Amino acid sequence: MKQHAPSGRAIGRPVFAQPEPTPDPKRFRIKHASDKETYYEIDKLNKEHKLYATVIPSPRPTQKGSADEPVLTLLEVLGNDTAALKKIEQHGQIVFHSCGDCGSTRGPKTEDEVTDKLVADFDESQEREIPQFQFLLGDVVYNFGEVEYYYDQFYEPYRNYPAPILAAAGNHDGMVPPGEPIPSLRGYLRNFCTPGFVVLPEAGGLSRTAQIQPGVYYTFEAPFVRIISLYSNTLEDPGVIADPTPGTKIGTAQLTYLAAALTRARDDAENGTYSGAVIIAHHHPSFCAGSRHGWSEQMQRQIDAVCEKVGFWPHADLSGHAHNYQRFTRTRPIETSGRTFANAQIPYVVCGNGGHALQKIRGQGGSALRAPQIIQTAAQGNRPGQVVGQVALENYDDGDYGYLRIVADPKQLLIEYHPASDGGDAKTPDDSVTVDLATRRLVHYAAPNLGEPDEAARIRRRRLA
Repeated sequence: MKQHAPSGRAIGRPVFAQPEPTPDPKRFRIKHASDKETYYEIDKLNKEHKLYATVIPSPRPTQKGSADEPVLTLLEVLGNDTAALKKIEQHGQIVFHSCGDCGSTRGPKTEDEVTDKLVADFDESQEREIPQFQFLLGDVVYNFGEVEYYYDQFYEPYRNYPAPILAAAGNHDGMVPPGEPIPSLRGYLRNFCTPGFVVLPEAGGLSRTAQIQPGVYYTFEAPFVRIISLYSNTLEDPGVIADPTPGTKIGTAQLTYLAAALTRARDDAENGTYSGAVIIAHHHPSFCAGSRHGWSEQMQRQIDAVCEKVGFWPHADLSGHAHNYQRFTRTRPIETSGRTFANAQIPYVVCGNGGHALQKIRGQGGSALRAPQIIQTAAQGNRPGQVVGQVALENYDDGDYGYLRIVADPKQLLIEYHPASDGGDAKTPDDSVTVDLATRRLVHYAAPNLGEPDEAARIRRRRLA
């Protein structure tokens, strides 16, 4: 990818939240035009099978990683703040947020419901519980990632969020209206893939600097967690990360990247230079139940094939796209880091209710879907010897906007789901899942022992006196 240097004010350091919190706006700064006619043309082309995946831009070189695996570190995103990174390591865990489909075309209310609760998570009595970044799961700006809507749908909602924000690109971030001479991913590349810390015109007078991601696929590396971010392209369905067919536009560069990222993760885990979770993140879900959007089977088969070849599997998979929350458990035999796990369990979590147009989940006949239930029992995939395993829908929420709060340490990965309707004072998740990193099994979360509060100790002494 060419060095992308949009016009803006370079300041040489990252800036996140505004100096002082401000109240939520009542309306968008720019009125969003109707896209009804455009979607009529898109639906027509889709029915005629004339919509295709678009070219995947190559990332720019990075300081860490390799030509095949671009790597961005939390240290770089924090402007080389070594003290902040050391503090995370001393705490022995990292906390971060994630959600997708956060933009809204109907006004700021729903997206601000989510970001207001996200910001409330920074009010913690224990410093180790404070989030360190947000990782968006695509569809940051609707309907076509327009530059002019970045203020209303991204910068304004996150104006009070005091930490870095990174993102996987979604289909709406890369879609181009039929007949429009606008480059795919223009807004996304401007606002998330600049080579330096720049305040862009899109920020509309706010202070947040554009993000310095190397491209649409990259590894984000932080203490206790690595996120392997893939671009699942511009179709409504399915997600597409690669096409090995000769002459196609997108090729297999992301599969080469995925193999390099998993190989490095495997080697670092085996030689003890890395202890923590490995997460694969992309926009289109691998599994999806009872919603408008379906599974991306070919994409998941390609990911599985790379995992099998390398001998390393992720501890969890995150996605958006379906405008609701869904959590699946995939149970299957795997070989990873030289060990065989007969019944490894991998959570596949869909969190696409970050602010845009909730979608109901329905079973056969239009009735509400019961959870938990097994939705895939096939032992084999479409090829001989390919093990799919069992996929169970564990829980879902199709009535609230919300987000994920994720905690990673050297031994376990905790993924919490928080609906925005609970309000900023609520500190308990409505759903959660914990992965034991050593056994690759789901377990009860081993909560930190914060000790007895001083006030409780004083009360106890008075009672004993």
